[in-house]
Amino acid sequence: MPKLIRYYVHLVDFICEKVGRFVMYWVFFMMFLLILSFVTRNIINFPLLWIIEMAQFTITAYYILGGGYSMITDDHVRMDLFYGRLKKRGKAIMDICTSGFLIFYLAILFYGSITSLQYTIKTKQKLFTAWAPYVWPIKTLMLIGILLMLLQAFSTLFKDIAKIRNKKI
Repeated sequence: MPKLIRYYVHLVDFICEKVGRFVMYWVFFMMFLLILSFVTRNIINFPLLWIIEMAQFTITAYYILGGGYSMITDDHVRMDLFYGRLKKRGKAIMDICTSGFLIFYLAILFYGSITSLQYTIKTKQKLFTAWAPYVWPIKTLMLIGILLMLLQAFSTLFKDIAKIRNKKI
């Protein structure tokens, strides 16, 4: 594989792994928020308006930003009618065939997230709740997460091509 592609694969894998490992611990922050919500609502009888939405924002960021990492570790969901019976080379060929669909989907999603973020910033969009938080922070994290998944999809494609050619990256 060309040096530029090897550098790209290593860089994207490194970034997605670091982001994924950092975001992995956000689930504890979300659990803290949900416990705090339970305590303030049911024990202290002083419900906080922002807590549930903050937990939703946290789990959304956790899910979206962890997408690239789940692609590296191959922990994503896959339809396994006959994929599991294939050898490594056959799996790589199957992954190459389906990666075009994934890249197309992520590219459209990325474009949509850019236009959505632009609209959100332009209109100063807020949620229609009692807390009424701005939406741009979570949409920015969604844009970053989708970009990381798109970059990781190309990295995975390059790794699959290398497997077919019996080359190392």
